[in-house]
Amino acid sequence: MLAKMYSKVMDWARHKYADRILATISFFESIIWPIPTDVMLIPMALAQPNRAMYLATITTIFSVLGGVVGYLIGMWAFPTIVEPILLHFGYMAQFEMVHNWFMLWGFWIIFIASFSPIPYKVFTVTAGLVGIAFLPFLIASIIGRGGRFYLVSFLMALGGPRLEQAIHRYLLRFGWLSVGLFIAILVGYYTFK
Repeated sequence: MLAKMYSKVMDWARHKYADRILATISFFESIIWPIPTDVMLIPMALAQPNRAMYLATITTIFSVLGGVVGYLIGMWAFPTIVEPILLHFGYMAQFEMVHNWFMLWGFWIIFIASFSPIPYKVFTVTAGLVGIAFLPFLIASIIGRGGRFYLVSFLMALGGPRLEQAIHRYLLRFGWLSVGLFIAILVGYYTFK
Protein backbone atom coordinates (compact mmCIF):
# COMPACT_ATOMS: atom_id res chain seq x y z
CA MET A 1 0.00 0.00 0.00
CA LEU A 2 2.80 2.44 0.89
CA ALA A 3 4.57 1.64 -2.39
CA LYS A 4 1.39 2.52 -4.30
CA MET A 5 0.98 5.76 -2.35
CA TYR A 6 4.62 6.68 -2.96
CA SER A 7 4.23 5.94 -6.65
CA LYS A 8 1.11 8.12 -6.82
CA VAL A 9 2.80 11.03 -5.07
CA MET A 10 5.77 10.75 -7.46
CA ASP A 11 3.31 10.89 -10.36
CA TRP A 12 1.80 14.07 -8.88
CA ALA A 13 5.31 15.48 -8.47
CA ARG A 14 5.84 15.18 -12.23
CA HIS A 15 2.37 16.43 -13.18
CA LYS A 16 2.24 19.56 -15.34
CA TYR A 17 0.31 21.37 -12.58
CA ALA A 18 2.56 20.12 -9.77
CA ASP A 19 3.72 23.66 -8.91
CA ARG A 20 0.11 24.79 -8.47
CA ILE A 21 -0.72 21.72 -6.41
CA LEU A 22 2.32 22.39 -4.20
CA ALA A 23 1.35 26.06 -3.76
CA THR A 24 -2.23 25.12 -2.86
CA ILE A 25 -1.18 22.45 -0.37
CA SER A 26 1.39 24.81 1.18
CA PHE A 27 -1.21 27.54 1.62
CA PHE A 28 -3.92 25.38 3.16
CA GLU A 29 -1.51 23.35 5.30
CA SER A 30 -0.79 26.53 7.27
CA ILE A 31 -4.51 27.02 7.96
CA ILE A 32 -6.36 23.72 8.11
CA TRP A 33 -4.93 20.97 5.85
CA PRO A 34 -3.84 18.11 8.12
CA ILE A 35 -1.11 16.67 5.85
CA PRO A 36 2.35 18.33 5.94
CA THR A 37 3.57 20.10 2.81
CA ASP A 38 6.68 17.90 2.86
CA VAL A 39 4.58 15.04 1.48
CA MET A 40 4.51 16.90 -1.85
CA LEU A 41 7.76 18.88 -1.62
CA ILE A 42 10.04 15.89 -0.96
CA PRO A 43 9.05 13.86 -4.03
CA MET A 44 9.00 16.98 -6.20
CA ALA A 45 12.55 17.87 -5.17
CA LEU A 46 13.58 14.26 -5.81
CA ALA A 47 11.85 14.17 -9.20
CA GLN A 48 13.23 17.58 -10.27
CA PRO A 49 16.46 18.25 -8.35
CA ASN A 50 17.42 21.13 -10.65
CA ARG A 51 14.23 22.95 -9.53
CA ALA A 52 14.51 22.13 -5.81
CA MET A 53 15.26 25.70 -4.67
CA TYR A 54 12.48 27.10 -6.85
CA LEU A 55 10.08 24.58 -5.27
CA ALA A 56 11.27 25.63 -1.80
CA THR A 57 10.52 29.25 -2.72
CA ILE A 58 6.98 28.41 -3.84
CA THR A 59 6.41 26.39 -0.69
CA THR A 60 7.75 29.13 1.58
CA ILE A 61 5.74 31.94 -0.03
CA PHE A 62 2.43 30.09 0.02
CA SER A 63 3.00 28.59 3.46
CA VAL A 64 3.67 32.05 4.92
CA LEU A 65 0.63 33.48 3.09
CA GLY A 66 -1.47 30.69 4.60
CA GLY A 67 0.11 31.45 7.96
CA VAL A 68 -1.02 35.08 7.64
CA VAL A 69 -4.58 33.90 6.98
CA GLY A 70 -4.31 31.57 10.00
CA TYR A 71 -3.09 34.52 12.10
CA LEU A 72 -6.05 36.65 11.00
CA ILE A 73 -8.49 33.83 11.68
CA GLY A 74 -7.03 33.39 15.17
CA MET A 75 -7.32 37.12 15.77
CA TRP A 76 -10.89 37.54 14.52
CA ALA A 77 -12.69 34.19 14.48
CA PHE A 78 -11.35 31.83 17.13
CA PRO A 79 -14.59 30.74 18.86
CA THR A 80 -16.68 30.44 15.69
CA ILE A 81 -14.21 28.85 13.26
CA VAL A 82 -11.01 27.70 14.94
CA GLU A 83 -12.19 26.04 18.12
CA PRO A 84 -14.59 23.62 16.36
CA ILE A 85 -11.85 22.70 13.85
CA LEU A 86 -9.29 22.10 16.62
CA LEU A 87 -11.79 19.87 18.39
CA HIS A 88 -12.67 18.01 15.18
CA PHE A 89 -9.05 17.24 14.24
CA GLY A 90 -7.97 16.53 17.82
CA TYR A 91 -5.57 19.49 18.07
CA MET A 92 -7.02 21.06 21.24
CA ALA A 93 -4.35 19.68 23.60
CA GLN A 94 -1.62 20.83 21.20
CA PHE A 95 -3.29 24.23 20.94
CA GLU A 96 -3.37 24.65 24.74
CA MET A 97 0.32 23.68 24.96
CA VAL A 98 1.26 26.14 22.20
CA HIS A 99 -0.88 28.85 23.81
CA ASN A 100 1.10 28.42 27.04
CA TRP A 101 4.37 28.58 25.10
CA PHE A 102 3.29 31.85 23.47
CA MET A 103 2.44 33.29 26.87
CA LEU A 104 5.95 32.38 28.10
CA TRP A 105 8.15 33.10 25.09
CA GLY A 106 6.15 35.23 22.65
CA PHE A 107 6.95 35.20 18.96
CA TRP A 108 10.22 33.22 19.44
CA ILE A 109 8.11 30.09 19.46
CA ILE A 110 7.39 30.58 15.73
CA PHE A 111 10.99 29.65 14.92
CA ILE A 112 10.70 26.21 16.47
CA ALA A 113 7.21 25.74 15.02
CA SER A 114 8.76 25.37 11.62
CA PHE A 115 10.76 22.31 12.61
CA SER A 116 8.57 20.76 15.29
CA PRO A 117 6.12 17.92 14.68
CA ILE A 118 3.33 20.11 16.08
CA PRO A 119 1.30 21.39 13.09
CA TYR A 120 2.31 24.92 12.05
CA LYS A 121 -1.35 25.91 11.72
CA VAL A 122 -1.73 25.64 15.49
CA PHE A 123 1.05 28.23 15.90
CA THR A 124 -0.34 30.63 13.28
CA VAL A 125 -3.83 30.68 14.76
CA THR A 126 -2.50 30.96 18.32
CA ALA A 127 -0.24 33.87 17.33
CA GLY A 128 -3.31 35.77 16.10
CA LEU A 129 -5.35 34.81 19.14
CA VAL A 130 -2.78 35.95 21.72
CA GLY A 131 -1.97 39.12 19.77
CA ILE A 132 1.67 38.55 18.84
CA ALA A 133 2.81 41.61 16.85
CA PHE A 134 2.22 40.94 13.15
CA LEU A 135 5.60 42.03 11.72
CA PRO A 136 7.70 39.85 14.08
CA PHE A 137 5.29 36.97 13.41
CA LEU A 138 5.73 37.46 9.65
CA ILE A 139 9.54 37.68 9.84
CA ALA A 140 9.79 34.62 12.11
CA SER A 141 7.48 32.68 9.75
CA ILE A 142 9.51 33.58 6.67
CA ILE A 143 12.80 32.63 8.33
CA GLY A 144 11.49 29.48 10.02
CA ARG A 145 9.36 28.11 7.17
CA GLY A 146 11.92 29.11 4.56
CA GLY A 147 14.70 27.47 6.57
CA ARG A 148 12.77 24.24 6.77
CA PHE A 149 11.68 24.06 3.14
CA TYR A 150 15.02 25.14 1.68
CA LEU A 151 16.81 22.61 3.86
CA VAL A 152 14.45 19.79 2.85
CA SER A 153 14.69 20.71 -0.86
CA PHE A 154 18.46 21.03 -0.75
CA LEU A 155 18.89 17.69 1.01
CA MET A 156 16.49 15.93 -1.37
CA ALA A 157 18.29 17.31 -4.41
CA LEU A 158 21.66 16.42 -2.89
CA GLY A 159 20.93 13.09 -1.23
CA GLY A 160 18.24 11.60 -3.42
CA PRO A 161 16.00 8.66 -2.49
CA ARG A 162 18.39 7.25 0.12
CA LEU A 163 18.17 10.43 2.15
CA GLU A 164 14.39 10.58 1.74
CA GLN A 165 14.06 7.26 3.56
CA ALA A 166 16.29 8.47 6.41
CA ILE A 167 14.32 11.71 6.76
CA HIS A 168 11.04 9.83 6.99
CA ARG A 169 12.52 7.52 9.60
CA TYR A 170 14.00 10.24 11.83
CA LEU A 171 11.90 13.38 11.14
CA LEU A 172 9.66 13.02 14.19
CA ARG A 173 12.67 12.41 16.47
CA PHE A 174 14.51 15.41 15.01
CA GLY A 175 11.45 17.60 15.49
CA TRP A 176 11.05 16.70 19.16
CA LEU A 177 14.80 17.01 19.70
CA SER A 178 14.61 20.56 18.30
CA VAL A 179 11.71 21.41 20.62
CA GLY A 180 13.56 19.94 23.63
CA LEU A 181 16.75 21.83 22.78
CA PHE A 182 14.89 25.11 22.37
CA ILE A 183 13.06 24.66 25.69
CA ALA A 184 16.33 23.76 27.45
CA ILE A 185 17.96 26.93 26.09
CA LEU A 186 15.05 29.10 27.20
CA VAL A 187 14.87 27.49 30.64
CA GLY A 188 18.62 27.96 31.03
CA TYR A 189 18.36 31.58 29.91
CA TYR A 190 15.55 32.45 32.32
CA THR A 191 17.11 30.47 35.16
CA PHE A 192 20.55 32.07 34.96
CA LYS A 193 19.79 35.60 33.75
